[in-house]
Amino acid sequence: MNDARLAELSGVHKRYGSTVALDGLDLEVGRRELLAVLGPNGAGKTTAVSLLLGLQQPDAGIARLFGQPPKDLAARRRAGVMMQEASLAPELRVREQVDLVASYYPAPLEVDDVLEKTHIAALAKRPYGKLSGGQKRQVQLAMAIVGRPRILFLDEPTVGLDLQARELVWSMLRGLVDEGAAIVLTTHYLEEAEALADRVAVLGKGRLIASGSVSDVRALVERQQITCCTALVAEEVASWPGVEEASRDQRGLHVTTRNAEDVARRLLAADPGLTRLEIRRAGLAEAFAELTQEKPS
Repeated sequence: MNDARLAELSGVHKRYGSTVALDGLDLEVGRRELLAVLGPNGAGKTTAVSLLLGLQQPDAGIARLFGQPPKDLAARRRAGVMMQEASLAPELRVREQVDLVASYYPAPLEVDDVLEKTHIAALAKRPYGKLSGGQKRQVQLAMAIVGRPRILFLDEPTVGLDLQARELVWSMLRGLVDEGAAIVLTTHYLEEAEALADRVAVLGKGRLIASGSVSDVRALVERQQITCCTALVAEEVASWPGVEEASRDQRGLHVTTRNAEDVARRLLAADPGLTRLEIRRAGLAEAFAELTQEKPS
């Protein structure tokens, strides 16, 4: 494995019966980067992470973690993980859960520091089974980072968190990368990937269909967004040539098009009183929708 790569999938295939989960997937994770792995349900995101962790084996191709098979104990001790679903002993208290995981690693972080960093110090004496869904996710995150991992795998880490807790997690993840860790993040929140990712990998039907910075992925699609304040009716504008979608909210009319200049000229001609005209290129949500042929939520 290249020294710059901490984890790698090369030509990996994985099936579950007749279902193809991964179809020749190539994926790599570099040092000190946050890689966001995106894709619709069934794209293969969780399977890819499971193979990199040695939780499953590929039918064909190679998975490597720190240049070793992912089941290698020395490699696994340099990784932290937070899967989308976790079954933990409900009777153990929060501190006990984190203490237990810390004992698996040769040089873990101080548990008190981790509880503070993940904002769960106040929950330290509470039984895990008595926590809310969002609180459980925060405990799982503490367990993922307590081993001082060089690479951290996070599968939908902010599901169930409120906006404030999600922003605290974002800040912590940025800090971990600044401190030298690499992070693999799978998420359905596209704004999360847009805010955090150094690099984005978009999966579709088990294949890598796009990879690069957020700007790189945006540039792969031609859609543009027009926003303006106008008396024009959204349904009428939606019927114009070159307009893919038109909708209205409290901020005004929003138009999706591949020919922004022509549509903008027609908008101005149709409504001389139009104001606050703004044209921007596709965001990550629009790019993701086009690349995977799904509508953004």
